[in-house]
Formats: sequence, structure tokens, C-alpha cells
Amino acid sequence: METEQTKPRLSRENLREALKIFEFVRPYRWQFIGGLVLLFLSSAVFMVFPYVIGKMLDVAQGVIVDFDLKKIGIFLVVVLAVQGVISYLRVMMFAVVSEKGTADVRRALYQRLIALPIVFYEKSRVGELVSRLTNDVEKLYNTFYFILAEFIRQVIILVGGIAMLTYMTPKLAGVMLITFPVIVVGALIFGRWVRKLSRRRQEILAETNTILDETLQSIHAVKAFTNEVFERMRYGRSNDQVVDVSMRYARGRAIFAVFIITMLFGVFFFVIGFGMYLIQTNQMTAGELITSVTYTAVVGGSIAGLGNFYTELVGTIGATERIREILKSKTEVEERPQTNMPARRLTGDVRFDEVRFAYPTRSNMPVLKGVSLTIPSGKKVALVGQSGAGKSTIMQLLLQFHRPDSGVISIDGVNINEYDLESYRQNFALVPQEVILFGGTIRENILYGKPGASEPEIIEAAKKANAWDFIKSFPEGLETVVGERGIKLSGGQRQRIAIARAILRDPAILLLDEATSSLDAESEKVVQDALNNLMIGRTSIIIAHRLATVREVDCIYVLEGGRIVEEGTHEYLSEMEDGVYSSLAKLQFDLV
Repeated sequence: METEQTKPRLSRENLREALKIFEFVRPYRWQFIGGLVLLFLSSAVFMVFPYVIGKMLDVAQGVIVDFDLKKIGIFLVVVLAVQGVISYLRVMMFAVVSEKGTADVRRALYQRLIALPIVFYEKSRVGELVSRLTNDVEKLYNTFYFILAEFIRQVIILVGGIAMLTYMTPKLAGVMLITFPVIVVGALIFGRWVRKLSRRRQEILAETNTILDETLQSIHAVKAFTNEVFERMRYGRSNDQVVDVSMRYARGRAIFAVFIITMLFGVFFFVIGFGMYLIQTNQMTAGELITSVTYTAVVGGSIAGLGNFYTELVGTIGATERIREILKSKTEVEERPQTNMPARRLTGDVRFDEVRFAYPTRSNMPVLKGVSLTIPSGKKVALVGQSGAGKSTIMQLLLQFHRPDSGVISIDGVNINEYDLESYRQNFALVPQEVILFGGTIRENILYGKPGASEPEIIEAAKKANAWDFIKSFPEGLETVVGERGIKLSGGQRQRIAIARAILRDPAILLLDEATSSLDAESEKVVQDALNNLMIGRTSIIIAHRLATVREVDCIYVLEGGRIVEEGTHEYLSEMEDGVYSSLAKLQFDLV
């Protein structure tokens, strides 16, 4: 629920922030300006019709003898042709602005999203972010393409109609000018309310999309735990909230429509009655009355249209606010100390010196409590310990997903924060426990490690990863589509594709996070052979629960409660009586 402090208001500051979204229109400003000019001309041409209709009636009644109906008819045909050409060009110009402008917004949002720090994703839900890239941008598209142009068009018609009424029948125009402020004030008050409901609706819709996204991504778990009913009810409750807010939104618009219609029809009937009186007293011709009534209807329609388009515009401000929130968020490069020091090819001497860290989302729960370790270049080191001991956190800090609260992490004797981030990360490759491949081909997934690699390099990487045999067994070979998240491949195959990707990258430092723990014995042996090929000649840091996979490493660091409590080789640590590693080893190897 929104508090009084966060309740959205149509303030000057909020409006100024919302208008900044028009920076995406700037590259197409000439089309936008041209569209506005044509919009003005189109509206001006439209204002000729009521005037001509009145003149036609006066000509038919013989009040005007200078023109005949044939000449007026030819004039109307020419006006209609001009109006058609102007309208076509206007629509096409605004289409360029809307299509290309919103494409630029989507592109900028996507670029910003993938550049944001990991902590942003720890605080956000994927469904909400997807909603901003779809629903909010679509709302912006409608504004660029239709709502804004129609809003301006109605303003031009309103001003032009009142001007014509004032010029032709000042008394009838006075009635309109008396009621106009009442309708405008009502629109402003209503607009503020609608904006809050629109923003709330977008937020709830984003939550609903999140539930949908989470359910579909975890469909195996949903079915395995027979939670279809639970998920259906969860989605249904969220959907009901969307309907509830949407109905309140619709109810408010309906009340406002009644207000507008009542006011407009009241004024309309009064104008007709007053006009009849002016005809009766010979102060106005029938043609002038028709013209005045038509202008009154046009002005009334523009006021009703303005009320509707105004609510749409203020509703769009809620969407632009959320878009601007992302665009204003600092990327991880902007958040860190600025440096231009290129990392180039690191040798891989890693050092942690009294590093302490707690995740920003759980700042009161320290994960690392003064960790110090040294990993010489080219050595293989394992991190072992119970879940939550801080093993994965060490890898995340190395990748600069987070910054330590205190202490220093250095590679090759340089604080890692002094390196240029992009060139620094190019020295790393990660093979995680749960490999998530992209939904393209095997070739595309391997190339993710080095996008410009040649065909022989891809095949060589696949061979070293023990993946080439199963790849060439597929009819399409490297062009085999792996399916969403690699669902068409087995776990071992996905792991070997990930290893081939890492081999192709040729990293200075290799990070292996439980890379074989989810595999069967046969697949584990093949993958482990591939990993051994990958670890040759590079600094390797391995997280493992299966101690059998780390027997051959140069050093094992044992973490417990965020501290390193033991270090040494497998043989050395296994011989320590009552040691943490010794207890784990006895437990696992005795069970084998």
C-alpha cells in the first residue's frame, strides 16, 4: 500500500521528470515537429466545415446570394482532398517518432538492465522488470503514437472553436466560457486520482507477471510437488487484485464521463434554446445557428476528449516514472571507483587480506568474517565447507559482483577495484553447478565464451570438453537447437557445453562452482576429465561438496562460519585428528 509520503502527485517535479522521456524523441524531432505542423493544419482545415455548413443553409434559404451550392460543393471536395493528404502525412510522421522512439526506449532499458549491479537483481523480481519492458513501454508507445497527438489536436480544436464562436456569436460563446473552468478543474482533480490508480494497476500487473514467470520457470517443481492448485489460487488472487483496481479505475472514469456528458449536453441544449430565441428576434440567421451549434458540439467533444486523453496522459506518467527509475539507476561501472587501468592478461596470483562482507540485502548477517588466503598463479585450490560458509561469496567477490565491506582483494599485487571492470572480467570463466544455456544452437552457446572464434577453434574447444562426440552425433551438429535453458540436452551434455565455452574463452582464472555435483557417476567422470583439461596452466578455484573431486588440488581451504579454519593438501588435512575436513572426509569416504 502507498503511504502518504509515496502517494503519487502530478507535481511540477514529477512532470519535469516524465518529460525527460522525450529525450528519446530528439533524434526524430523534425518528424515530430512536422507532425505537429500538419496536426495544426489538419485541425484548422477541420474547423472550416461547421462554417461552410452554416453558409450552405443560408445560401439555400436565399439569405446569401453571392455563392451557389455548386461552388461550395467543389470547395468542400478540394478541402476534403487536402485534409486527406495532410492526415496521411501526419500519421506517417508520428509513426516514425513512435516506432523508432519506443524502440530506442526498449533498447536503452535493456542496455541499462544488463549493466546494473547484481544487488539490483537481488532486490527486484524478474516479472516486474519484464513488465517494465513490455507494459510500461507499450503505454509510452500509445502516448507517442496516438494520445499525445490527439490531446494536442483537441486543444487546437477547443481553442479554434471558442475563437470562432466568440467571433460569430459572442453571447453563445459566453455560455461555453462559463462552464469550461468547471470541467477543467474536474478533469485535474480526477486526473490525480486516476494517475494513482493507474500506477497501482501497473504494479499489481507486474506482480501477476512475476508469478506467471516464476511458475513457468519452475514448472517441474510445481508438478513434482502437485502444487498446480496452489499456483492457480496464487495467480488467481493476484489477478483478482488487478481486476479490483481496474474496476475502481473504470468506475472513476465512468463517473467522470457522466459529469462531462451532463455538463456538455446541458450546455448544448441551452445553446440551441438561446439560439432559437436569437433567430426569433432576428439577431441571428438559421445558418449562423447551425454553425454555432456545430461549433458548440465540436468544442464539447474536444472538452470530453481532453478529459479522456488527460487521464491517459497522467496514467502514462506512472509508467514513465518506473522507466526513469531504471534509466537513472547507476550501473555497476558507475558505482565503483572510476579507473582506466586495463587488466590485460592476468597471471592469476590471487590474495584475500582480512576480507569481511555481508550482502546488502542481509547487512546484519556477516558472511565472511576476516578471510585471508593466497592462491599462486596456475595452482588449483578448493574451497570446502558446509552450505552458507561463504564459498560462493568468495567467487562473487572475485568477479566483483559485490565489493567487500573491509579488507583487500588483489590479483597480481593490484587491488581488483583498480582494474577496468570489463577487461578484468575477461580474465575469468565460470562453470556453475546449474548450467543455464541460451535457447539457440550449440554453436551459439559455445561462442558465448568468445564471440569471434573460428570454426576450428569451436571444434577444438568441444573436443577438449569431451563434447564433440555427442555434438557430431546430432543430425544438425553444432546447429542443433538446445531449447529454452538447454532443456533438450542432458545434465552432463549441458555441463560439457559450458566447459567448451570456458575453454574457448581461455581464462586466466577458472571458477568451478559444484560443476559435477548434480551428475551421475558416468557423466561425472567424463565431465571431470574435461575439467582437468580446462584447468591445465591456469589458476583454478573449485567449490566442491564431493571431496573425491578435490583430492588432487594443490591446496584446500576449509571454511566454517565465514572463516578459514583449516588449509592444506587432502593428505595433510585428512590426517588431522578432530579436524573439520577430516570429519567430512571420513563421513563421505566411509559411505562410499
